[in-house]
Amino acid sequence: MKLLVINPNISDDVTALIEAEALRSASAGTELVVRTAGYGVEYIETRFESLIAAGAVAEIIAEYTRDGGSVDGVVVAAFGDPGMPALKELADVPVVGITEAALCAAALQGHRFSIIAISDRIRPWYRDCVERFGLGGRLASIRSINEALTGIASVQQDFKATLLALSQQAVTEDGADVVILAGAPLAGLARELRGQIGVPVVDGISAGIRMAEAVVGLDSGPHRAGAFAPPPAKARRGLSQDLDAALATAQNAARSGATNATRSVAAQPASPAPAN
Repeated sequence: MKLLVINPNISDDVTALIEAEALRSASAGTELVVRTAGYGVEYIETRFESLIAAGAVAEIIAEYTRDGGSVDGVVVAAFGDPGMPALKELADVPVVGITEAALCAAALQGHRFSIIAISDRIRPWYRDCVERFGLGGRLASIRSINEALTGIASVQQDFKATLLALSQQAVTEDGADVVILAGAPLAGLARELRGQIGVPVVDGISAGIRMAEAVVGLDSGPHRAGAFAPPPAKARRGLSQDLDAALATAQNAARSGATNATRSVAAQPASPAPAN
C-alpha cells in the first residue's frame, strides 16, 4: 500500500514532524510519499488560509492521481482538513483528513472529547469542523495556547508544559473522555503525554495514517455517483496541466462507471409476473 501524505502548509520543519510520526504509525509494508504544499502560509489558523491551502493540496493530489494514479490513498495532514471534503471528488482513491480521522478515533474511545490547539485564533474554525462532522454535541471543549509562538516547528518544545496543563484541564474541568492534540506541529507529542493525562490521547497524524490504511484495506470502491462523484465535465481554463488531467481522468472514470451500471441493469432478467 502506498499513501500520499500532504502537509498543506509550507513549513518543511513541520513536514519533518509529520513524516516522523507517520513512519512510526504506518503498518509494515505501507510506503509513504510525504509532500509539502508548493505555496501558502507557514501554518494555517483561519478559514481563508485553509482556502489557500486547499488549492495547493489539490495540485499535489492531481500530480499523483492523473492518468490512473500511483498511490492507494491520500492523507491531508493539517487539522481543519483544508479542502475537505471537496478533495474526495478529485481522486479515485480514499482521501482522509487528519481531523476526520482524529474525531472518529476519539468518538470510538469515549463519549466527549476535547481539542487542544496551538492558538486562540484557530478555535472558531476548528469548532466549525467538528460541527460539520455532526459531532458538536460530543465536543467538551477547545483549549488553546494564548501566547505568541516563537516558531511553528518548536511549539512542542516551547509549550509542552502548557499543552499538558491544557489537556489535564480538559479532563478535570471540561469532562473530556478523550483528548485530541490538534495540528501537525504537535505530531508525536501524544506519545509523550498520554500517560500523564489520564484518558486516551489522539494524535491526528497517527490517526490519519491508520484510518487511511483501514479505508484502503476495505476496498469499498470509488465514488461514481452521489455527493462525492467527480465534478461534471464542462468548459474550464487556467488550470495546471496536472489538475486538468486529474479532473479528466476522474470524469472519464465516472462516465465509464455509469455506462457499465446502466448496462448491468439492462441485462437483468425481468421479474416474473405474479401468479393470479
